Amino acid sequence: MLPDRKEITEKARSAGLKPDEVRVAISLPTFRRPEHLVATLNSIEAQDPGPKVAVIVMDNDAEGVEGADAAARWLKTSSLKGLVIVAHQRGNCHAYNAGWETALAEFPALSYIAVIDDDELAGPGWLDGLLKTAESTGADLVGGPQSPVFADPALDHWRNHPVFRPHYCTTGTVPILYSSGNVLISRKVLDAMPHPFLDPAFNFIGGGDSDFYRRAKAAGFSFAWCAEAVVMETLPSRRAEFSWLNARSLRNGAISAIIEKRLNPGFSGRLRRLGKSLALLAASPLRGVRLWAQTGSAVIGLYHIQVAAGRLMAEAGLVNEQYRNPESN
Repeated sequence: MLPDRKEITEKARSAGLKPDEVRVAISLPTFRRPEHLVATLNSIEAQDPGPKVAVIVMDNDAEGVEGADAAARWLKTSSLKGLVIVAHQRGNCHAYNAGWETALAEFPALSYIAVIDDDELAGPGWLDGLLKTAESTGADLVGGPQSPVFADPALDHWRNHPVFRPHYCTTGTVPILYSSGNVLISRKVLDAMPHPFLDPAFNFIGGGDSDFYRRAKAAGFSFAWCAEAVVMETLPSRRAEFSWLNARSLRNGAISAIIEKRLNPGFSGRLRRLGKSLALLAASPLRGVRLWAQTGSAVIGLYHIQVAAGRLMAEAGLVNEQYRNPESN
């Protein structure tokens, strides 16, 4: 049964779905990318996951529901079973929360929730890699790389920008994760964490996943990385434009400051954040020159300055809501 919330409605369900058999639910949020959504679903089906795996598509466009319609048609002929829901409240945190709540309510024997986004394609062995790493390390949350693939191959050199590079390179335990675009989460994490899982305050700036991981770590849960569990992230050409890269870098700095503020909200905490931000700003020219030398790009070399500036802007309440206008993201 779906959660008893008017914000979540069911659009479609596979005729052969057997909820009691499902052990892994793949949650797939979507917003106005129906064509790529189908490609993402095809890449998941190619994993040949079997009846113990189901997909939940969460359409966050309650007005257009193009993604929900496309997913509903896809489910009619797919060997991969699942259901399609509409998350009526706008924002990526609301979409994730709707999918995870639905998975817990629908599948009583659920062990894991995997997450992939609608602008990504699952690489060969993606899901098996995440599951095997969870088993071998005992980690409660396992992340994997999101490999950037630009629509224009001439832009491929931008993959060296820190906003596109994975945080880790080798498989094994890690201190924490940062992105929800490629992750496996143990059910016991979701059973223990308060609702909503992702704080809607991060809906349009991003960072709800980082905040969730920070709280999960504080609750005693462990993390790992699977370098082999790759998803390919399709990037439009606009994400290589300076305006987008600058906004994302400033946003990264702002998110780090916001999360630190939640950890220590008092006056002394603010002083420490300001001190850290100023120290990062002072160190950023030298770090930027090094990054410029490593990548051959002066624009990429600006990243550390932009992060420090974003942190300071956040202290003044100036945070860019990069997800507010999805057409420009």
